Amino acid sequence: MNKLTKRKKKMHRNNILEKVNHKRTKCIVYTRVMGYHRPVESFNIGKKGEHTERKQFVEHSACSA
Repeated sequence: MNKLTKRKKKMHRNNILEKVNHKRTKCIVYTRVMGYHRPVESFNIGKKGEHTERKQFVEHSACSA
C-alpha cells in the first residue's frame, strides 16, 4: 500500500468520524486492582504504562464437542 492510498483511507475515516461525532460518547475502561474495580483514566503515568503492557487472558474451552 503506498502513501497516497493510506492518506485517502485516513481522510475517508476522518470524514466518517466527523459526520457521527455528535453520536460518540466517552468510554471509561475499568480494571481490577487489588480486589477493586478502578477506572484506568485515574491511574498515574507509571500504572497506565503497566496497564498497556498487560497481556489479555483468553480461556479456551476444556472440551470441544
